[in-house]
Amino acid sequence: MAGRDTLLLLRPGFADPAYPGQLFYCWHCALIEGVLASFPHLATRLDIERIAWARPRHAAILLAGATNQSLPLLILAPGETSPHATGRHEGRHFIADKDGILAALSERHGFPVPHP
Repeated sequence: MAGRDTLLLLRPGFADPAYPGQLFYCWHCALIEGVLASFPHLATRLDIERIAWARPRHAAILLAGATNQSLPLLILAPGETSPHATGRHEGRHFIADKDGILAALSERHGFPVPHP
């Protein structure tokens, strides 16, 4: 790979004004966090950013465009593609699907695959 993939995740423990007095986590992000924590030596193969829940999510906008702020989001290294890619922004492909991200982590970075 010419560069490094970048994984954007939501920081857990965020508030949503629509649900006062409650804190939340994104379960898709938590699933991926669990995989990363289970294989920390493999997690070092990509750049990981944990960003705030509130929009606008500037890191996501910069890498995937304003219409692609839903997380988790895997931005592929420049010049790279994947059969799991769900979009492209300024020449970089990205994956905006948790199952696609998990598959790409296995295929691109050597993480084990989920048991069927």
